[in-house]
Amino acid sequence: MKTLREQLQNAAFDAGGSFKTREGRQIVVARFHDFLKTQNIQIRSIEQIKGKYIQAYVQFRKANGIGIRTLQNEVTALRCTLRAVGRNKLAEQLDNKALGISGASRDGTKTAMSDARFATLRTAVFALDHGVCACIDLERALGLRAEEAVKSCKSLISWAKQLASGKPVHVIFGTKGGRPRLVHPANRQRAIDAVQAAQELAACQNGVLINKPDEKSAMNRYKNVMTSAGFKGKESGHALRYAFARDQIEAYLALGYSKAESLALTSTDLGHGDGRGRYIAQVYVR
Repeated sequence: MKTLREQLQNAAFDAGGSFKTREGRQIVVARFHDFLKTQNIQIRSIEQIKGKYIQAYVQFRKANGIGIRTLQNEVTALRCTLRAVGRNKLAEQLDNKALGISGASRDGTKTAMSDARFATLRTAVFALDHGVCACIDLERALGLRAEEAVKSCKSLISWAKQLASGKPVHVIFGTKGGRPRLVHPANRQRAIDAVQAAQELAACQNGVLINKPDEKSAMNRYKNVMTSAGFKGKESGHALRYAFARDQIEAYLALGYSKAESLALTSTDLGHGDGRGRYIAQVYVR
C-alpha cells in the first residue's frame, strides 16, 4: 500500500495543469503531510483526512507569518488534490471564508526597481557570479522571469537575430505553463546589449550562462546569489520585471495607445495575455 505522502503526491499530479502547476501543488501537499507528522496525526490514506486537519494547517501557517494570498493558493492546491480522489464534499467545505483567509488584496507586493538601485545591486551580483549578472540584465531588458533568464542560453543566437532585424523576441524556454510569447522591448538597445553580453559569456562557458552541470543546480545558484546580493523581499528579482512593465506601458502611451491598450500590450509582453490589463495595473504598476 502506498504511503500517505505518495498518495498525496500522486493525487496532486493527477489533478492536472501545467508542469509548474503540478509541481507547485505537490510541494504544498508535501508540506501538509509534514505538518500532519509533526502534529502526530496518524492517518494512512487521503480518505481519512478531515476538515479540521486542514483548518489546523492553515492556522499553523498563519502563525508562522504566511500571507493570506499564499494561504489561499495553498488551500486551492489542497482542494484540487482532494477532488482528484473524489473527495468533492470535503473540498467544497474548505472555502476561504470558513478558513479565515478571505478578502486578501491582489495588489502587488513588489515595486518597480529604479535604475539607480538596480545598478547598486547589479554590482553586488557581478562580484559573486558573472552568469547570474547576465541573467538579471536579460530580466531587466526583456521582462523575463528568473527561469526564463537562466534557460535563455538556448535562445541567445535567435534573439540576437530577431533584435537586429527589428523583430520581437520569441521567449520559448522556461515560460510559465510552457506558453511561448513575443516580447517587444521598448528599449531595444538595452535588449541588444544584454543579449550580446550574455552571448559572449556563454561562449566562454560551454554555452551556458550559469556555470553549473544542470539547470536545477543553475537555478539554485541563481537564487543563492540573488539573496546574498540583496535581491529579496520587495526588491527580489521579480522587481526587475515590474520595472520592465513600467517602461513598456510608458512607451506604448508615448506611441499614442490608450491606457487600456498599453496595459493589454504590456500584458502580452509579460506572457499574461491581452485580457489581463487590469491585473497588470493592479499588480505591476503601483
